[in-house]
Amino acid sequence: MFEKLAVMEQKYEEISEKLSDPDIVNDNKLYTQLMKEFKMMTPIIEKYREYKKAQTSFDEAKELLETGGLDKEFKEMAQTEFDESREAMQTITQELKVLLLPKDPNDDKSVIIEIRGGAGGEEASLFANSLYRMYTMYAETMGWKQEVLSANPTELGGFKEISFSIEGEGAYSRLKYESGVHRVQRVPETESQGRIHTSTVTVAVLVEADEVELDINPTDLKIDYFRASGAGGQHINKTESAVRITYLPTNTVVECQDERSQHKNKDKAMKILRSRIYEAMQEEQDAKIASERKMQVGTGDRSERIRTYNYPQGRLTDHRIGLTIYRLEDILNGNLDEVFDALATADQAAKLANQEA
Repeated sequence: MFEKLAVMEQKYEEISEKLSDPDIVNDNKLYTQLMKEFKMMTPIIEKYREYKKAQTSFDEAKELLETGGLDKEFKEMAQTEFDESREAMQTITQELKVLLLPKDPNDDKSVIIEIRGGAGGEEASLFANSLYRMYTMYAETMGWKQEVLSANPTELGGFKEISFSIEGEGAYSRLKYESGVHRVQRVPETESQGRIHTSTVTVAVLVEADEVELDINPTDLKIDYFRASGAGGQHINKTESAVRITYLPTNTVVECQDERSQHKNKDKAMKILRSRIYEAMQEEQDAKIASERKMQVGTGDRSERIRTYNYPQGRLTDHRIGLTIYRLEDILNGNLDEVFDALATADQAAKLANQEA
């Protein structure tokens, strides 16, 4: 590992020099590429330099102790330096192992989240709205931008389904563990006898794929235009602004009718379609190397029950990692960092264990 780090440090210094070269600064594409690589390597190199500093202190203290002839006070100081440096080296070694884990190439990307009410009828739809609110409030605290792409609301203020984008650097790295079945246990407002009901909502987190990454052949698309339906006032059913796009090779269908403009609905539908196709391609690729890549925490199985939100006890439980937190209201208000940090840590530990096995 340390030989690899020494080579990486040399490369890091070379990139640093290149970034101050006027010719490279004027080459926007090359400069951006080098700056991205430099930024990615910086935390690793900084940690490696911390290790080297601790190792120097360790070696110096060890040499003093082995030489002998020290007075009592000076020997105690050298021993303290020796012990602290050794402990620091052990800690930094573990931190470096985590930093050197293969990075998910999608981590820095934006996402599209699809939430659908499952078992539980109207109560499931209302909880779908609660999860939508939770994710968008978290996005707000992170300074990310969010936009509704498609929604099917209910009369009581819930969503049968809703798709929305969250745009911001690192969005996927934080939200990727949310795919799966979310279970809620609470007394519905419509329940007169105060009985606790259990409902489920399905969440899918898709990487937002752009046109450069995914070249879709127009001949593979069937596009239909129709009049929007449902609640919406005077503008509904007057023009064929709603759009249905079918990707023929996989028969993937996306509908969008939220906007009054046919063009805007088509753009939003294509955004969702690209992400669904990209996800299907990734799943196919992952299946080929499942034994190597399968994450212990899980990031993709939508049929997996991942979490329970228990309102009477104010409790959130993530079943994948055995995490229980009694701050449900706080979490539903978008304060999700504790949950996401725990999931990321568990995932890193699983990867490290696989790497060392």
